[in-house]
Amino acid sequence: MEYSGIIKKLLDNRGITEEKDIEEFFSPLPQKTYDPFLLSGMEEGVELILKNVYAGKRICIYGDYDADGMTSISILYTVISELTDNLFYYIPSRFDEGYGLNKKAIDVIREKDTDMIITVDCGTVSYDEVEYAKRSGMDIVVTDHHHIDDRKADCILINPKQEECGYPFKDLAGCGVAYKLAQAIQQKAGLPRSLIIDILDIVAIGTVGDIVPLVDENRTLVKYGIEILNRRERPGVSLLSEKISLDRHIGSDQIAYGIVPHLNAAGRMSRADAGVQLLMAKTGEEAAPVADKLIEYNNERKSVQNRIYEECMAIWERENKEDLFPIIKSEKAHEGIVGIVAGKIKEQIGRPVSIVTPAAEGYLKGTGRSIRSVDIYEVMKTQSGLFEKFGGHKGACGYMMKRENLEDLRRGVNREMEKLLDEDPDIFTDETSAEMYIEPGEADLELALDIEKMEPFGNGNPRPVFGLKDVFIGNVQFMGKDGNHVRFMAGKDGSSMDCILFQRAKEFSDELETRGSVEMLGEFSVNRWKGNENIQFIVDDIKA
Repeated sequence: MEYSGIIKKLLDNRGITEEKDIEEFFSPLPQKTYDPFLLSGMEEGVELILKNVYAGKRICIYGDYDADGMTSISILYTVISELTDNLFYYIPSRFDEGYGLNKKAIDVIREKDTDMIITVDCGTVSYDEVEYAKRSGMDIVVTDHHHIDDRKADCILINPKQEECGYPFKDLAGCGVAYKLAQAIQQKAGLPRSLIIDILDIVAIGTVGDIVPLVDENRTLVKYGIEILNRRERPGVSLLSEKISLDRHIGSDQIAYGIVPHLNAAGRMSRADAGVQLLMAKTGEEAAPVADKLIEYNNERKSVQNRIYEECMAIWERENKEDLFPIIKSEKAHEGIVGIVAGKIKEQIGRPVSIVTPAAEGYLKGTGRSIRSVDIYEVMKTQSGLFEKFGGHKGACGYMMKRENLEDLRRGVNREMEKLLDEDPDIFTDETSAEMYIEPGEADLELALDIEKMEPFGNGNPRPVFGLKDVFIGNVQFMGKDGNHVRFMAGKDGSSMDCILFQRAKEFSDELETRGSVEMLGEFSVNRWKGNENIQFIVDDIKA
């Protein structure tokens, strides 16, 4: 199929230039997926799991308390439960145990006469904990996707980021690795292939939720997963979607801003088990109270989040305003919410931000979020000698340290930021920018429909932002109860298009009333109404 020059330029920006890659990118049935046995440790891992299954041994699936961990557990549990019912899962408490394997949890698991632990979305660098589990007499297989920055666990380890692993795609989410293990088990055990197709909706939720790049095999998994998700055949997800008004087509945005926050709210406000219960519910009747509980958790999360945001912003104003990398100490912040609050503050002030809260006596626990131009993991890693625990990636990190190390950490990260600022004086300039400028006359319904085909959007495949220069605004119509939405026309050289601006009409009142030309940034979409389709421009910014 032939695509316009605009679409080809967008693909070029994403490194998609070969005809076969373009065809794959737009295919409703993408084929980029790889043999699970290309993952190091997969053959041995499946063999050990099936050995325990066939011997009637008791198996525990141990996962993280976020959406990636919940979906990983659900994927593996669904497949292994076809072979044995001597199976359970364990999710540590964010508040009492923290992320990853811990010895207290291993003791609890062992007391249940468990013979084997399979980790999902954690465990790669849990060397001591794995040794402890082995000494307790249990077999262990670790599946994970996190960076390896410490001593690796000495056991069967399935993680595409291992140096010796020749798997063609390194950026699977934790649930993606769990899915490849599920695939391998299905193949070796001769289970129906439909089993692993039916769980792709869970894979899509976890992959989008973990903000991994939506390219290559991730794109394939999410694209198929979204198709299955929209069949509304999973009772829990279908019911939650209905209750939170996701009543139209569910895409990556609806997953990221609707489904995932409700799953994550369980682990933030209480225990994450409710998320797994929702994903694995067999009937709507079984799912209903769990969906209601998740909605309640999410509403509580939003309320607490707003309060903590105000408190932390006040601390920043008072104590950290001059820092290039503020580390905000809050004695009262809710541990399950500080990551979101750090993200909101970094958006507000345009700098990487970390919030620390009290942990065990004499210790602080911290979480950080970063702007696009700063790799927070690399900055914090320079201070690794101050941490008891540390992990993360370019955009986020978590750590634990002694209270007395806080000031040293502040000085250290600010020194690193000064170096980065010397190298790049524009490092804090993080404004939304247009991927491409076009003329109104170049935009038509076919362009908007082709952009739709570029979904799912997310990390690695951002929704295209377009710029329109020197356009004139007319036919302005304010909408909504408070008049804070506005629909208008933007024209130039005899061509015009429908535009809509949500939530911020008052913010741009001067620009909307100007008689001069303006520049606009935004996204093209298809407006569907009563069987008709039209292109519209969803405005992000207007500059006089």
